[in-house]
Amino acid sequence: MKEPVLIGIDAGTSVIKSVAFTTDGRQLAAAAIPNAYQTLADGGAEQDMARTWTDAARTLKQLTEVIPDLAERLVAISVTGQGDGIWLIDAKGEPVAPAWLWLDARASREVEEFTATPDYDAHYARTGTGVNACQMSVQLAWMSRHRASVLETATHCLHCKDWIYFKLTGERCTDLSEGNFTFGNYATHAYQLDIMDKLGVSHLKRLVPPMVDGTKVSHGLSAEAARLTGLRVGTPICLGYVDVLCTGLGGGLYDPSGQTGCTIVGSTGMHMRLQPDVRKVKLNAEKSGYTMVFPAPGMVAQIQSNMASTLNIDWLLDLGRGLLHEHGITKSRGDLLKGMDAQVLARNPAAILYHPYISKAGERGPFLEPAARAMFNGLDTTSDYFGMMRAVFEGLGYAARDCYSAMGPVPGEIRITGGAARSTAMRKILASILKSRIRSATREEAGAAGAAMIAAVQQKLYPGMTEAAAVWVEPHLTATTDPEQAWSKPYDAAFEAYVDARKAMRPVWRGLAAARRMGTDGTHT
Repeated sequence: MKEPVLIGIDAGTSVIKSVAFTTDGRQLAAAAIPNAYQTLADGGAEQDMARTWTDAARTLKQLTEVIPDLAERLVAISVTGQGDGIWLIDAKGEPVAPAWLWLDARASREVEEFTATPDYDAHYARTGTGVNACQMSVQLAWMSRHRASVLETATHCLHCKDWIYFKLTGERCTDLSEGNFTFGNYATHAYQLDIMDKLGVSHLKRLVPPMVDGTKVSHGLSAEAARLTGLRVGTPICLGYVDVLCTGLGGGLYDPSGQTGCTIVGSTGMHMRLQPDVRKVKLNAEKSGYTMVFPAPGMVAQIQSNMASTLNIDWLLDLGRGLLHEHGITKSRGDLLKGMDAQVLARNPAAILYHPYISKAGERGPFLEPAARAMFNGLDTTSDYFGMMRAVFEGLGYAARDCYSAMGPVPGEIRITGGAARSTAMRKILASILKSRIRSATREEAGAAGAAMIAAVQQKLYPGMTEAAAVWVEPHLTATTDPEQAWSKPYDAAFEAYVDARKAMRPVWRGLAAARRMGTDGTHT
């Protein structure tokens, strides 16, 4: 008899993929389609909703072509995806506008206005989450001011995974993680829509969908989705938690004692620790970060998130690619990364200081500043390309330490996942800056695995998440990378300078932001 199968869908910023696993967590096959989105001159970042669903359905169909008898063997599907943003649909379930992504910066002014009011303290205490330009609440406020016509026919505001779940099942809902950190209360798991009143969008409360817990609830695959995917009508579909939690779950965050951290070194930088007791949650004095309901009873994950992590590396690689292209040499990012670890480790530690705020949306962890931008300090005539790349790697380490420090002591062991987790240099630098043991998750598809684990628990294949993690996660963790003791003192000194510099730069960033606005609004040439 052929083994039963679970599928995790992970609709990320770069790739939409469906990954098939056995019920004991072994990966059978994966199907992936590159994602696409459009960036706009006004700071917008939009994605075609219809294409997103078509691509997700295609990946499921592709799995049926490589896994014999998949439809009959399939136990359940769980879906996760990129967080934040807003995906609007009408009464017929059709998109009313392109989706706004987490990369969208248009609501920066709404963030500045709201976070400057006394109402922000109460909102942060309820949600445990700082407001930033990528969130649905302020994006709705921007739309209400500038694109009210878009909202007239909308009936629900969803997130990426919610949209795919709707297309799979016909159910309009969101999960406990995104619902509560945007509009609810992390302790009670219930909506408190006060922020919509304070933002002047009380009339849009009608758009907010109900929340469901994917570890307990599933809905059946619709006939139309079954036709497109080649799967059986009624196949159980679970709404996974947001991608960062699923990646953390699949990458080793689950630890009931709360002594382990998990860092995702991906497009964004996510730094997580699990809190088994909501009464012990430590909220950041600068009112940034996320407190998310975790897919295990009574637990929440505290998260500080950098807007950009490996995007900083991609930027510097692309500068090199652009220069080579001007001279008739075509190289991919992968080409330039060959041998990069050795070159980076050959440079001295803490020689150059880099703040990795390359995102046009600014920074959100452990401080909120839409105007924040990346910067190098300490360049001189001896600085070279690889020294700058080491500084970028180190900047990601300082950002991680900055974030963990806002949530309490840095955990003694941190599990890392994401594209850069494969880098020896990155692991050594992170371990040394954080003064923590580093272990990598060897599983390539941690996000999809975390989503599938939710389905495994919902389908009662395991009594709970503890038993699922023991089978799905522990065997996929590497040996430990320990800190380099010789780097400890220079990194301590550099980290202190890193924090001092980012605190001092706020008026400079805001002055530059004002100058950029003057340069684009026609008042200056």
